[in-house]
Amino acid sequence: MTLKDSFKTMICGHRITLVVILCFFGLCVWSHFPSKQRQRKETDEKIYLIHSDELIHDRFSDNPEAQIAKGHVQFRHKGATLWCDSAYFYQLSNSVKAFGKVRFKQGDTLTLTCLYADYDGQEQKMAARHKVVLTHRKQVLETDSLNYDRLYNYAYFEEGGTLTDGKDKLVSDWGKYNLDTREAVFYYNVKMRSKDRLIVTDTLYYDTRKSLAHVVGPNSRITSKESVVDTEDAYYDTKTDQAQLFGRSMMTDKQKSIVGDSLYYVKDGDSYGYGNVVYVDKENKNSLVCDELKYNELTGSGYATKRAVLKDFSQSADTLYAHADTIKLFTFNINTDSVYRKVHCFNKVRVYRTDVQAICDSVVFNSQDSCMTMYRDPIVWNDNRQLLGEVIKVYMNDSTIRLANVVGQALSVEQMPDQKHYNQVSSKLMNAYFVDGAMRRSEAIGNVRTIYYPVDDSDSSLIGLNYLETDTMRMFLSKERRLEKIWTCKFQSTMYPMTQIPPMKEKLDVFAWFDDLRPVDKDDIFVWRGKKQGDGLVVGKRHEAPLQRLEE
Repeated sequence: MTLKDSFKTMICGHRITLVVILCFFGLCVWSHFPSKQRQRKETDEKIYLIHSDELIHDRFSDNPEAQIAKGHVQFRHKGATLWCDSAYFYQLSNSVKAFGKVRFKQGDTLTLTCLYADYDGQEQKMAARHKVVLTHRKQVLETDSLNYDRLYNYAYFEEGGTLTDGKDKLVSDWGKYNLDTREAVFYYNVKMRSKDRLIVTDTLYYDTRKSLAHVVGPNSRITSKESVVDTEDAYYDTKTDQAQLFGRSMMTDKQKSIVGDSLYYVKDGDSYGYGNVVYVDKENKNSLVCDELKYNELTGSGYATKRAVLKDFSQSADTLYAHADTIKLFTFNINTDSVYRKVHCFNKVRVYRTDVQAICDSVVFNSQDSCMTMYRDPIVWNDNRQLLGEVIKVYMNDSTIRLANVVGQALSVEQMPDQKHYNQVSSKLMNAYFVDGAMRRSEAIGNVRTIYYPVDDSDSSLIGLNYLETDTMRMFLSKERRLEKIWTCKFQSTMYPMTQIPPMKEKLDVFAWFDDLRPVDKDDIFVWRGKKQGDGLVVGKRHEAPLQRLEE
């Protein structure tokens, strides 16, 4: 073999190798394309003309390849039947142009009617035009222009259409319907009517088998007689009236609104909210903020937890903030004229408003008597005053305090301007009466002991210390909260000048000042500071009735 022959052999060998590599590469690339992107599988099955009253074939006409069929025309292709008034039948291209009252039927589940249809038997595609009605099982699709693909079994329109699924009706500019999965997608100016709800959006996915609508896109809205939902991402079950809302969706009715990262609504069942949930009651001027919310419309019960905060803005001047680990709602006699609610706030309750602050272990509010009861070491602050006891009850008139009761080991402390001396009252029971939100009268009942520092009106200096013991004492205040008079029954009193006060007489033995536990702002309600061990009130054991036993 010569050098020239060897060179040719090498070149040929490389060419063969290159061709093999390129073929292999092409095969690999082809295999990675989706199946629908591959060459369409054309059918060899011919379209058969079953019947026509008249058949004309003029090779010298303007349409020489067409056979013209007229009168009760019927075609069959791959298990489907097509009827029309007249048609152009192209045997070579295996296609039909149908005119008049066109009706196409495939199996027992699909029927299509229109005024004109262009059917390609090779591609198994139909272009239906003018008054198109596609009926698939219980679904009816109406449009003026529809393309139907038999191979992939889907239909789509681009010039406006309507899908009717039982009581659900959808309208859009563009739509696509998959007959295998019975799923539809609609775009642009989408409107869906389901019972009394109207959905308006730009994009909607609808599963006819599950009656489930997926609403996508900004400025989407679900409207009903009761409420309005603004969302960008929502799932709505038209059968059960259940909804799943994402992306800071908001539900609003005449008096209330709720917004959250995720909302799960179930009519007459448990509904949930997660992630920065904000519930606003515009009628009662309050709101609830939390990271987890549960509510049942049927029973009127629910709970809120994870940084739960109650806000009351009924007082235009300021907003009250109340935080607890868990907040529960109970409704009694629901859907009756005697309906009332109880709200339970428990574990590490902290309350803040600029004019009042409070802490306790738990709070119960009863709308039946408008009473708020604070349990387990409750403390209330107002300006330079502190009030504590075993239980504190506050009775409201609308959103204004009308009466406050301190039950058990009641102690009232007022810090003087010099911040060194304190007016003090201790008793078994204390009552405070309010007019227009201002305290006008107070009374202490049972083992009353007081330490009071009279003030010189001329220079506001302290005159001395007045120690008093009695059974009942009443104090009357002016609108400006100035002490007008004191009434008491039989008492014992001692007056000490400021320079002669015994060291042990400046404070009662039950004196306590918990200013370090006081919430300082609305953010401080999340930072729990409780009493130190040994500072809590020692609550006496309740008397119990003796156990009754029946003797044989």
